[in-house]
Amino acid sequence: MNKTTGTKQAWIITGPTSGIGYRAALELAKHGIVVLVGRDPHKLDKVKDEINTLHGGHAMSVICDFADIRSVRKAAAEIIALKLPIAGLANNAGIMPMRSNQSAQGWDLAFATNHLGPFAFTEALIPYLPDGANIVFTCSGVEDPIRKPAVSSGFRGGRYISAEASARGEWKPGGSSNSGFDAYATSKQCELATVFAFAREIPRLRFNAIEPGFNPGTGLGRDANAFLQFVSKYLVAPLAPLIKYWSTPKRAGRLIAKVLSDTSDTTGVYYDEKGKPMTASKQVRSIEFSNRVVAETRKLLATIPNGITE
Repeated sequence: MNKTTGTKQAWIITGPTSGIGYRAALELAKHGIVVLVGRDPHKLDKVKDEINTLHGGHAMSVICDFADIRSVRKAAAEIIALKLPIAGLANNAGIMPMRSNQSAQGWDLAFATNHLGPFAFTEALIPYLPDGANIVFTCSGVEDPIRKPAVSSGFRGGRYISAEASARGEWKPGGSSNSGFDAYATSKQCELATVFAFAREIPRLRFNAIEPGFNPGTGLGRDANAFLQFVSKYLVAPLAPLIKYWSTPKRAGRLIAKVLSDTSDTTGVYYDEKGKPMTASKQVRSIEFSNRVVAETRKLLATIPNGITE
């Protein structure tokens, strides 16, 4: 038993300083200790203080840039050293850049942040998770090229060629006119494939995915111009509860907490914004494809030395 935490269970949430992740963190605080994992130490401290002071919970923070694999491994090592009774991990951190950018390793920023970072983080923690622990990934229906809401928004589904090609920012031809959309959809395609592959490969743990619905006003598109961010947050977001496939950060956060704290043996399920099982794209449902994504991702990550410093 940990002297500072007693027998309380611990829940790890990435991307907890705004939007869906922030709401999920508040919900998870009702279930035990919350480990807040994110880039900005000041924002992390603000959420931590809110949980500890206003909500009477117990939160701690760990700094991590999910676009930087060395930072990811360092953060995982710090969490392991805490020796907490971890009951679940919510991989929620993500970005949707409107333009191409590179990570610390020179990889496509969206692919690194949304897929490679969470993948490396999860694999580092898996040996230290008890049987029955839950791992939830926040995914997206834009990975499916025939999903009507995504297509009407300009997405053309995941454009995966290989992990190495994705890291270079190269996508299968015929995609969106916005390269940022292809990067985001492909990263989410790989995240969802990882959930299905891990659920088969590691039956002692529970791996599930959530499509949180379209949540206008979150920090996902933080590099959009100020006007679009204002319109999304203050004019469009209030309409979300009235529109099919849309949701709110509060609802999505509650759903993440609900799935993460579920005590059943459910694994390998993809939930929609209402918490109902939904279908992934035909390609992601392919066992051969999902296994290939995992194998190629591991091979790519192996090119980064295991040390947490240069």
